[in-house]
Parts: sequence; structure tokens; C-alpha cells
Amino acid sequence: MATIRLSSLDLRGIAEYLKSGACKSVVVLTGAGVSTGAGIPDFRSPGGLYDSLRPELITATENQRSAMRSDQTWVVMKDMFFANQLPYMEVRRPFILGTQHQKWKATISHWFIRFLEEEQFLTRLFTQNIDGLDYQTDLTRELICNVHGSLGRVSCEGCQEEMPLDDFCVQVRKNIKDIYNVDPDAPKESSNIPCPSCSRPLVKPSTVLFGSSLPRDFFVHCKQELPNADLLIVAGTSLVVSPANQVVQMVGQDCPRLIVNKEPVGAELGIRYGSSATRDVFAGDRSCDEVFLELIRLMGWEDKLRRIRDRLPEDSQAIVSAI
Repeated sequence: MATIRLSSLDLRGIAEYLKSGACKSVVVLTGAGVSTGAGIPDFRSPGGLYDSLRPELITATENQRSAMRSDQTWVVMKDMFFANQLPYMEVRRPFILGTQHQKWKATISHWFIRFLEEEQFLTRLFTQNIDGLDYQTDLTRELICNVHGSLGRVSCEGCQEEMPLDDFCVQVRKNIKDIYNVDPDAPKESSNIPCPSCSRPLVKPSTVLFGSSLPRDFFVHCKQELPNADLLIVAGTSLVVSPANQVVQMVGQDCPRLIVNKEPVGAELGIRYGSSATRDVFAGDRSCDEVFLELIRLMGWEDKLRRIRDRLPEDSQAIVSAI
């Protein structure tokens, strides 16, 4: 691939590059930060799932609670789930039920990715998110690689048989207590939800547990598409979860990388900041939605955004009305 140089290491340089005709293949890697504008808390930020996790409220043995206190990711570990289904189910309860009723709406960040497809830039979206908001924008499903699975599908970790989401949610409401104290109709104590096919308590949304293998499609798309990418956009992710974070190292050495995150990430993966940056653009100190709103303006895509205003979260609708 020919050497690619941005006119400037900022959003204006990215926009000019997209308009230049030299950028034909854009790959996007997203994390929880692109969904915070929808009201979904991310995992690692203050107030996020891990920060607010209270093991003493979770149905578990004392040893299991101790493990969660020392490392909050234990709540979504494969070993933990096979030993005890309930920590995962109790922590995920409001997200499972909210997904069923489409409680959350796709954000400006999600719609920017849809606009990339409309303009024939998008080659692949790798999303680490399990909320399924990308599908609300009518993004072509074949372009989406759900790196960590989705809350919108339910299957058994033991026998792999699927269970209808609506049937599963009936069981979640009946069997799983509410550790967040927002559902007065939830049971006071949790009980396992057995798989309808094999009867083991291993049925859950088809999210990838820590310690499990990622979908084969992830590795296939990485190998086939990343070396030829003209631009990599990394948005709303801490880049600490492997192997998804390896995406930043699999593009060509001349491929520009736009990092959309409130703080610098991925320095240990070779992303350069400040005076040492030659192809990396850091759009930090702002939310993902704020950054992508600016990029939409620089691209002249305001009319696209106005057309879908009513499909945005309420706060974002007010922002779009003002542009």
C-alpha cells in the first residue's frame, strides 16, 4: 500500500483525507464509550459496571465474592459462570430486559458509522459491545463483527441450543433478583434458569465470556481486511482486552489511526501521542458523540443527521435541532 499522509493530525486532516479519494476502506473498532450517549454505562469508567459492582449483593459463595472484589471481570468469567450462573444473570438483568424492549437508542456515534457505509467507506465494524445498538441504524448486518457476542440472542453454553429471547426474558423476570433495586416485581432471591434442551443452568445471552474463544469470523476478517485498510477508527474502548485490541497492530504501517476516547489508550500497542505521532490522531477530552458530531460537520453530513434526529436519544435530539 502506498504511503498515506494526513494534511494534519487532527479531525480536519481526517475529514480532508476521507474527501480526497485516497481513502477507500475504513475499519472501525468500537467499545462501550460509543453507547454511553444512549444511557448505557460503560465498564471501566467511574460509575461504570465494574466500578459500581457490589459483590456482597450477588448470589455467590464467599470465595466467589472475594474473587469478584479482587477482579471485577470475574462476574463474566467462563469458570465463574459454569460454577454459578447467578452472578452473570444478576449483573446483566437490567441490560437483558432493556434490550428486549429497545430501552436504549443508537447514538450519534453509531449513526456516523452508518453514514460511512452510505458513502461507501465502511469495510468492517468490529464492535466489542453487546448491546446491539448498531443494528438500529440499519447498518448492513454482514458488515458487523460482534467480537464479544450480543444480548439480543440467547443460547446454552453447554449444548449450544438457542432459546427465544422473549421466553428467556420471562424466566429472567421470574427467577433473577434485582440487585439494582429498580424493579419492585423482581423476586427477593434468585434461582437458576435451566436450558429447555439439556436442563443445565447454562442458558444466557450469547455474549462471549472471559476465557472463551472469540468467534472465528473475527480472525478471518482481521486477516483479510485490516492489512488493506486506509483508515482505522478506534472509538470508546480502553484497548485492554485481547485479542480485540490487536486490531490496532494489524493495519498497515502507513494506515492512519483515529483514536476517539476521553483519555489516551494503546500506547503499549504502539499508538503514539503528541510530538511522536506520525499517523495517529487523538480526539480526546470529549465524548465519542461530541467528536463524531464535529466530524459529521466537517464532512458536510449535517442533513444526514437531521433526517434521523427522531431516532436518537432525547439529549442528542436537542443537539441536532440546534445545528
